[in-house]
Amino acid sequence: MNSGELLERSLAYALGSVAEVGPAGLGRETPCAEWDLAELLEHLDDSLDALYEGLTGGRVGLFPRADRLCGFRTRACAVLGAWAAGPPRSALVGERPLDVRVMGAVGAVEIAVHGWDVAQACGRPRPIPVALAAELLSVARCVVAEEDRGVRFAAPVVVPPRARADVRLLGFLGRRDSFPR
Repeated sequence: MNSGELLERSLAYALGSVAEVGPAGLGRETPCAEWDLAELLEHLDDSLDALYEGLTGGRVGLFPRADRLCGFRTRACAVLGAWAAGPPRSALVGERPLDVRVMGAVGAVEIAVHGWDVAQACGRPRPIPVALAAELLSVARCVVAEEDRGVRFAAPVVVPPRARADVRLLGFLGRRDSFPR
């Protein structure tokens, strides 16, 4: 698996979801129970900031940066540019080293799934492309531990065994493949 390609595909998907978000809908509910759409977008910005920090400085701070001078598209392009420039082999997350390929793959899961959340909140269902979802599911299964349930992720949702990869990914991460508004 090429983490850079996975990250690029996830960002492209999320950019499509975020493209038509307008200020009027920022208070909408999202599949992330504790966040409205504005808070979810802020979390996505924080995720991109963390990726950028790790790719350019070799260290991810434990607290988000306060400067919010550019939009999601600009941040996404900066992350892709940093990856293309040749990131360091590892980055410190707090005081723990993390291989940047793992950081990129985990970031891809985060970005794509929250891109799906954004589309759902906006009432524009956009399935995660099946091939992308299959790769993200293999990453998610490696990094989401049982102790993450109830803290970072909801309990898995049971889906049919032959469900498409996007439905299985969403179910594994505690989401149904549709969001009731």
